[in-house]
Amino acid sequence: MTEGPHADQQVVTAGADLADARAAVVMVHGRGATARSILGMASEFGTDHVAYLAPQAANHTWYPHSFLEETEKNQPHLDSALEFLGETVKRAADAVGHDRVALLGFSQGACLSSEWVARNARRYGGVVAFSGGLVGPEGTPREYEGDLDGTPAFLGCSDVDPHIPLERVHETRDVFEDLGAEVDERIYEGMGHGVNEEELAAAKGIVTSLERE
Repeated sequence: MTEGPHADQQVVTAGADLADARAAVVMVHGRGATARSILGMASEFGTDHVAYLAPQAANHTWYPHSFLEETEKNQPHLDSALEFLGETVKRAADAVGHDRVALLGFSQGACLSSEWVARNARRYGGVVAFSGGLVGPEGTPREYEGDLDGTPAFLGCSDVDPHIPLERVHETRDVFEDLGAEVDERIYEGMGHGVNEEELAAAKGIVTSLERE
């Protein structure tokens, strides 16, 4: 069971019943948002046999400070959030298998998802990080273990995102590639902090491919 600030938080679901699903997507909301809000993105994917699971952060925030701050400043929230996300992924994987589970996050949720995947590298159905990257200040050691084994990973971000430095997106790309992921990084000029139609189409491609397999 999750300990710390995110203990006893709810996982909101949508789409197919997990017991009957062919695949699952764990969707991680951003700071100040809700599980239900990011689940709304599932309607863009047009799936019939995919279960969607969205954990809800306590007080709508996974950790209190910027993901670029010293990691200790975001404790115990960060460890609690990583544990909660791991439990949600396990719930999905127990039903459909890790290779049919995709993780998708936006902003703070993308940072949390990216960090969790790097720390728990194995073959997944996919990783989608909208406007996010690995957690920690510049110079954080990236000595992750495991093998993403060809996991498709989409990283999309603006070149002038006010919260996500472009260099951190590139660093996340490099780490994922070193761990064996097949990375599709797309940087959008002047977009700001959001998700565009091309990014949604890329995420849909990953999700629907799992439904067809």
